[in-house]
Amino acid sequence: MNETPYPPLPSIRRIVEDGAAALQRYPDRTAAALRGALAARLGVGPESILVGPGSAGLCQHLVQALGPRPEVVHPALSFEGYPLIIGNVGARGVPVPMDGYRHDLPAMAAAVTDQTRCVLLCNPNNPTGAVLHRDEIEAFLARIPADVPVIIDEAYREFVTDPQVPDGMDLFRAHDNVCVLRTFSKAYGLAALRVGYAVVPPRVTPLAGMVGAVFFPNSLAQAAAVASLDEAVTPELTRRCADLAASRARLIDGLRAIGLTVAPSEANFVWLPLGERAVPFAEQARDAGILVMALPGAGVRITVGTDEANARLCAFVQSTWPT
Repeated sequence: MNETPYPPLPSIRRIVEDGAAALQRYPDRTAAALRGALAARLGVGPESILVGPGSAGLCQHLVQALGPRPEVVHPALSFEGYPLIIGNVGARGVPVPMDGYRHDLPAMAAAVTDQTRCVLLCNPNNPTGAVLHRDEIEAFLARIPADVPVIIDEAYREFVTDPQVPDGMDLFRAHDNVCVLRTFSKAYGLAALRVGYAVVPPRVTPLAGMVGAVFFPNSLAQAAAVASLDEAVTPELTRRCADLAASRARLIDGLRAIGLTVAPSEANFVWLPLGERAVPFAEQARDAGILVMALPGAGVRITVGTDEANARLCAFVQSTWPT
């Protein structure tokens, strides 16, 4: 599930524990404190901030709010929730085949028509871990009509070490049709609380806000997210992300040394392009007490865990799996 292997920071855990004493109260429907903290951190007005139940939930809100055009262009091998989100709003997905492990941005631009509601990009891409660079995204955006929103999903941004990967906020500031999705579920370790945010053009905020106007996120999620943005937390978060990137590199090297093909990754997971061998791999791993995600006919996504968990995975592969 791409969860972090690290437990919540003690200060964040205490905030959640203390907040349990007021569970009888509804949360702030406007999430004013969290939106204010995000606006200050990102350097935008609070009118550009949406908060909600994780980046996936906010993606659902945006795709619904950006209607009524019937088509949504998205990469064919990307977040498994995209087809569900598109179908849930009665739209029609236009999946564009990948260029290896990466989005085929020229082909995606060519797929945009006057029927396109929005375009979804995932950077780093889930499940392959591949990234898009600044120059190619800029060239892509130059080809997209100004009235077609481009939603850039950056759920895994904190794990990126490649300096050529742009900050989605820079793209947001430079283009009136860019929306950015981020989450507290991954690097911040708040997956159980389901809280994320979107940065969108102010004209989009009231439309998407009405879709999600049902007390999202909850009070504990709001308080934990605000505390996670405190500058005192940043050094520990940065260290954890650096440690995970180092573990990712060791895991990739270990699996390649055994003989497996492993895609380059800038996320907190790695991708094995096993094709028809994906499901048998996942089944044998499960029998060994290791859970991985198989996409039938495509490959296996493996979350980077603790060094102990990663070593156990490599031992499983070396002892039981033909490479």
